[in-house]
This record gives sequence, C-alpha cells and structure tokens, in this order.
Amino acid sequence: MVTSALKPSKDLLSTGYDLLPTSITLQHVLDAVGKPNFAKMLGNSLFVSIGAVLCSLVAGLLAAVPLARLKFRGRKGFVLLLLVAQMAPFEALLIPMFLLMRDLDLLDQLPSLVLIYFAATLPFTAWTLRGFVQGIPVDLEEAAMVDGCGRWGAFRRVTLPLLGPGLVATSIFGFITAWNEFLYAFTFMKTDTNYTLPVWLSSFQTNFGTDWGGTMAASALFTVPVLIFFLFVQRNLVAGVTSGAVKG
Repeated sequence: MVTSALKPSKDLLSTGYDLLPTSITLQHVLDAVGKPNFAKMLGNSLFVSIGAVLCSLVAGLLAAVPLARLKFRGRKGFVLLLLVAQMAPFEALLIPMFLLMRDLDLLDQLPSLVLIYFAATLPFTAWTLRGFVQGIPVDLEEAAMVDGCGRWGAFRRVTLPLLGPGLVATSIFGFITAWNEFLYAFTFMKTDTNYTLPVWLSSFQTNFGTDWGGTMAASALFTVPVLIFFLFVQRNLVAGVTSGAVKG
C-alpha cells in the first residue's frame, strides 16, 4: 500500500508490477491530504472513536466488576445477554438505530455515532473485562480492606492498576472497530463536514473511475493513527491478550 502510494500513475497501471518503486512521487499523498475537509474528517474520526472507547471502558468496567465479584440473582442470565448482544449482526440494527436517532433528533450529528459505536463495543468490553477481573484474586482486595481501605479504595489502589493490560487490550479492539466503521457514518451523516475517514476513503472512487494512487495514499494515511496507538500500547496489549493463559 505504501509503495503503491509512492509510485507514479503510469507505474500503477502498467502490466508489470515491482514491489519497490523505480521512481518515487509524493503527488498522491499531497492530493489525498489536499482533499476538502480532510483535517475535519480526521478530527471527526478521532472524536467518535475515542469517545466511544472511553464510554465503553467506563460502562464496561462498572458492569464487569459486579459480574465478576458479586453473586446476585440473574447474573448468569445477564452474562448470556452479553453474548447474545455480541452475536447480533451490526448491519441488521441499521434501521432500528436510524429510527431511534431520528426520534432523538441526532441524525447528521457526531454524538449519534458515539452512541452507536459505544453500544456496539460495550458487550465485548464488559465480557472481556469480566474475565480480567476474575483473574485478579479477591484476596488482594480483602487484604487492602483489612489494612484500612474501603471497598472503593481497595478497588482503586489494588484492582484497577492490575487491570491496566486488560483495559489497553480492550480499548484497542474497540478503537479499531469504531475507526473502521463505514455504514453508519455514511448513512447517518449527510453533511460533508460530519463525515469520518472511512467515508472519505470512498470519495476516491467516482463515476469516471478509481484514483488508485490516491486510494493507496489515503489508505496508508488512514492506518497511521491506529499504528501509532498500537506502537504506544503494544507491550500492554500483548500482556493483556496472554493474561490468564498460564496458571501459577
């Protein structure tokens, strides 16, 4: 993708293909960045993705701790509902979500995407964090409470720091889900300034053909924020994914 973005148009459309470009041009990248409202759409994508991830982490953590620590009637049924919610096809919810946002007068507004992505990532977040909370011995919280901490203090000082890898692993999957989503952003947003980057990527395909150089450059730019985020949290992500795999 990167090498194709750096190739001149004549090399992209040639019958032969070389992985490394014989000549390099930045024209495709400049054309992609120079498209109208690129910076605005980048900000929109960051806003809805980060907003949805933060909301799902807070709500998912508040749901995961009681599901892992407390015993109450209906707990197994609630956990089953989380699994059912994850199995529901995201595309099948388009019409109900559209009608809901229309009744709330949130169409063509970014908060509607935040709410939708929040709802889409919450079941996965709550289910995953529940497993991480169960992996932390409850004896640690009880020891902190014996030393004078209240229930909230024990959670904040003992459990929450140990949940760091789990929070990172969950947040990056939720971020990628919200960052890559196209259908709802294209359907609910009607104003160009409210579009997100996945919708912006589709603008390189027109009735006159596809700008392959611009498409490759735009796709490479589209992956940069996720790549940067992953590079910062990769150590915690690996720890979170492998957490609980080994007992001892």
